Amino acid sequence: MRILLIVDGANVVGSVPDGWWRDRRGAAERLRDLLVPLAGDGLPGAGAPGPLETVLVVEGRARGVESVPGVRVESAPGSGDDLIAELARDAADRPCVVVTADRELRRRVEAYGARCVGPRTVRQLPDERT
Repeated sequence: MRILLIVDGANVVGSVPDGWWRDRRGAAERLRDLLVPLAGDGLPGAGAPGPLETVLVVEGRARGVESVPGVRVESAPGSGDDLIAELARDAADRPCVVVTADRELRRRVEAYGARCVGPRTVRQLPDERT
């Protein structure tokens, strides 16, 4: 059974002050594309060997970003945190890793057995992830 990797798009995009606020959708698309190799390679340093089932959760102005092979994009109809918690709850019977720095969200998903890692885990250069 593949590990489910759920990425809090708003939190990860917001972790780097690179002008994301000018084009939230474009920033979410760049993050999605950054996640593609992780879907196959995994995050060995975080105890998540590949291949992974990778889900990027977007909200607000980033809604509507398309999925690509290896990364499913879920547009939250309301709060991205609520959708992430729901996905973690539904994955309670399998390994699940959530990428976020949000303390309250971490508390919520850990209650369902998910493990959490910070945004830097997916923002590092490929050779820094091992």
